Amino acid sequence: MGKEKNSILLKGLGVSGGIVIAKAYLIERGKIEPAGYCHIDSRATENEIDRFTAALQESHDQISRIKTKLETDGHGKDHIAIIDSHLMIFQDQMLIDDTIKVIREEKINAEWALKKVLKTLTDIFDSMDDEYLKERSSDIEHSVNRILVNLMGSKHVNLADIEEPSVVVAHDLDPSDTAQMARSNVLAFLTDVGGRTSHTAIIARSLEIPAVVGLESVTHQVEPGDTVIIDGTTGTVIINPSDNVIAVYEKRKERFEEFGRTLFDYKDLPCETTDGEHVELLGNIEMVEELDSLLEHGAEGIGLYRSEFLYMNKSVLPTEEEHVEAYRKVAAKMSGKPVIIRTLDIGGDKPLKHLNMEEEANPAMGLRAIRLCFQWPDLFKTQLRGILRASAFGKVKVMFPMISGVQELRRSKAVFEEAKAELREEGIDFDEEMEVGIMIEIPSAAAIADLLAAESDFFSIGTNDLLQYTLAVDRVNEHVAYLYEPSHPAVLRIIRQVAEAANEAGISVGVCGEMAGEPIYALLFLGLGITHLSMGSSSILRVKKLIRSVSAADARDICDELFKLKTAPEIESYLTLRMKDLYDEEF
Repeated sequence: MGKEKNSILLKGLGVSGGIVIAKAYLIERGKIEPAGYCHIDSRATENEIDRFTAALQESHDQISRIKTKLETDGHGKDHIAIIDSHLMIFQDQMLIDDTIKVIREEKINAEWALKKVLKTLTDIFDSMDDEYLKERSSDIEHSVNRILVNLMGSKHVNLADIEEPSVVVAHDLDPSDTAQMARSNVLAFLTDVGGRTSHTAIIARSLEIPAVVGLESVTHQVEPGDTVIIDGTTGTVIINPSDNVIAVYEKRKERFEEFGRTLFDYKDLPCETTDGEHVELLGNIEMVEELDSLLEHGAEGIGLYRSEFLYMNKSVLPTEEEHVEAYRKVAAKMSGKPVIIRTLDIGGDKPLKHLNMEEEANPAMGLRAIRLCFQWPDLFKTQLRGILRASAFGKVKVMFPMISGVQELRRSKAVFEEAKAELREEGIDFDEEMEVGIMIEIPSAAAIADLLAAESDFFSIGTNDLLQYTLAVDRVNEHVAYLYEPSHPAVLRIIRQVAEAANEAGISVGVCGEMAGEPIYALLFLGLGITHLSMGSSSILRVKKLIRSVSAADARDICDELFKLKTAPEIESYLTLRMKDLYDEEF
């Protein structure tokens, strides 16, 4: 009889809620390292280039076949969107040209030339401030690893080989892994790396299966066949739990699943408080393929359409027609529901190679977002013309990021008016009454919110950056991450000040950061008079249930008590206690 294994408790980042108790299916795979580094003579360089281009084509063909199968099966829209981005990487001229250049100039084998180019590309993405774009580093690494595997003649992992219900445990997961998996047998994901916007997180939420990422060493602590418990809401993972612990989690699992089933009862109900206050629940998107999930969960519009993906992984800037087509699809699909498009939020931490941008010592506070648009006015106007033209197909609004003062707002609106004048002159249709709003994400903007409100149609509070700039905390730096406190009294006072300024001016105010999708903070926003919240699809029904469970008057009373407290832990504790009264299923 074998020795009983000790239980191991791990804490990671819960990115998709739910509880699973099952056996582990371990994929032991981290970074792919070529077997050897070798110098070659000039005559062999063309052969290495041929090997690279053949492996590149083979990789493209493999992913194309996976995409075709998904389309034929009639499912996998979220997978297809991500796989399309990988196909774009295989066609990226920077990746191709730089690898060929390294082979020729440094006279090294194709595998190591590709590894060097990968390091350069991932360093660029890893230095980015935006969490979503930072996570795209893994997409590039997955794609390049596929090319490397083909160069080395190795075998690809196939999750279709899983024959019994299991928890997939991996260093990271490739879109091609999850696209081919036997869905009935994959119950949850655990990974060493990843964040809220990583591929694993996005796919887990779309499949509505639990996932915990950022566990650092789970692949070294779990063995194939170990029993594991995953709580994707709290980020808790227990390896080899005792019978008593399993019994506790089986009860929690039953309650959570019953709660999930009841959420869809709220889809078609109005999102209003018990005393009749309406709250508009909107969605955050990157691509049109995300719309179906938002609509299935009852989104009332798009509160944040990030436009950065039109610019990334491209050797040339997007044309006006490309802007129009991307935005038109979203506006038409939303059938008259509001679509707020944020202008380009990219810069020193998300460099565009074709703009010849200089490396910056402090990119988060450098030439980015609206500042970059002023530096390249043609780029800015091209996007604004595209947004305006798309407004002929739906209820489109435009929003400027990283506004720090009235002068920047006026300058942005002046370029906007120039674009409108040009389109009128050309006889091109657009919405003459399009609303113009700004992101409130810099403390200086919050401090003069009353002045900005007088010249804006709406505010959207970007809590991710607002917290970072207010608290002077890099949220992806593990040494100071504990200081990134959404309920810090300073943050709450700033949000209250912005909400009061907007309400006084008679303009709408919303929230589009991570806090908007958390029911515990929805209670806070409601109490502050913020009635437009934008979030991911998986959060919409949970937040709606909370809003329909409370009166706006009670929420205001709760807020009054919150502002008497002095620390984030005190505020969190108080909110949690009140939430348990209103929303016990979540706890």
